[in-house]
Amino acid sequence: MIWKIKGNQEFIFKSFNDNMMKSLTYIAIFFFTAIGLTGVQAQSRKYVSDFSQFQSYFNPGLTGYEGSTVRGFVRNQWSGVDGAPKTYFFSTELDFGELAGEEDPALMGKNAISLNLLHDAYGAFRETELTVAYASRIRLSRQHNLRLGAGVNYQTIRLDGNSLTTEEQNDPTLGQYLGQFSSMNVIDFNLGIALTHANYYFSYGVHRVNGGKLTSGDEFLDAYPASSIFQAGYRNTVGENIAVIVNAFYQTQRNLEDNVEFNLKTLLMDRLWLGFGHRVNYASNAQVGIVTKRLRLGYVYEFPIASRYNLRGNIHEFAVVFNLFRNNVRTDSQQVVMW
Repeated sequence: MIWKIKGNQEFIFKSFNDNMMKSLTYIAIFFFTAIGLTGVQAQSRKYVSDFSQFQSYFNPGLTGYEGSTVRGFVRNQWSGVDGAPKTYFFSTELDFGELAGEEDPALMGKNAISLNLLHDAYGAFRETELTVAYASRIRLSRQHNLRLGAGVNYQTIRLDGNSLTTEEQNDPTLGQYLGQFSSMNVIDFNLGIALTHANYYFSYGVHRVNGGKLTSGDEFLDAYPASSIFQAGYRNTVGENIAVIVNAFYQTQRNLEDNVEFNLKTLLMDRLWLGFGHRVNYASNAQVGIVTKRLRLGYVYEFPIASRYNLRGNIHEFAVVFNLFRNNVRTDSQQVVMW
């Protein structure tokens, strides 16, 4: 397999040493010097309506924010339509503070790692993405942490030339693969920074800081532009058995319209949540879920704004989160057990 780097950019990677501050310094330097890197060819965007359950996928700095977990979701868009988007996601996060038996690992812990696997099918394309991420955090105060994270992303894209649309067949690049099976592999990097508190967080992440320039295989896509992602959330109790959770999401990428989303959830008796979400100018959704001792199950029904979609059909999203060590039980009366 031959790997090629498009452009004249070079990246030098240094391994983390045992000194925590030096590790964070390396990540911070890499993060702030890579923010401006972009590519030249936009790709279709992958939507997740219940994005607040999968914070660390969008920002590696939020790895371990909810402790050690196993997470997954299935999103079936425009069900019943041939070639409609289908997305499957699985991740595992391990917080070293929990593994070490810290009394308050969410605040006292310093390191976490994650493994994320995403598969997306849309028309003639099949994408499989594997990301390994690491996050470190500095305690700023009794209740605040500064988190920095980095991830290595490997993606393989398979093109079925027998399933190209008429428009794709007329494309000068994709048209070459009509009637053929082709594949392309991309290695890239994700970076993230976040300020976290038990009741709120603010974060900024970058996906594909190298713009998809390190590739192998067939070149039916020019590059993957870097994508900037902002996330924020607030949660608090409003009564003995009621909590309110608000999350916001903003994503921007060259050659694609900006994506703005928010969701509002009400958690009842720490066991049932009801919610509403909206993707500006695209869709709204209704959410419902249950919470058990270690497990959270969620369902989203999304209804698109008709003027933004040419295809009709239902959009369903199922999510599951399992805590490996932590119970979904309050340790004080003001705590909220989910995002």
